[in-house]
Amino acid sequence: MPEYQVLFNTCPDLNTAQDIAKVLLEKHLAACINIVPQIQSMYEWKGEIVTDTELLLIIKTQAKHYASIEKLLMELHPYEVPELIALPINAGLPSYLDWIQSVTEKDAE
Repeated sequence: MPEYQVLFNTCPDLNTAQDIAKVLLEKHLAACINIVPQIQSMYEWKGEIVTDTELLLIIKTQAKHYASIEKLLMELHPYEVPELIALPINAGLPSYLDWIQSVTEKDAE
């Protein structure tokens, strides 16, 4: 059985989020991407506490695509250090997991 992951990535604006999501979907590296608007992020960056309004991408994929997604994200994302966190999917509705697999097996890089 394939291993599945949920990836998290924050984006500065809707255009960036949609552009990244579209490329990942077109390349069949992800089956579904949720764009969650207007999250407030607080973090330390270069010695300062920063508060930003961002969007959150929730990316559902197979674990074997992580390296390709990371590579594309580094090419497409405007942040110097974009967030990319992968969490394993330990269980899920079998038909949903089968769907992720079927979508991400099409011409995947």
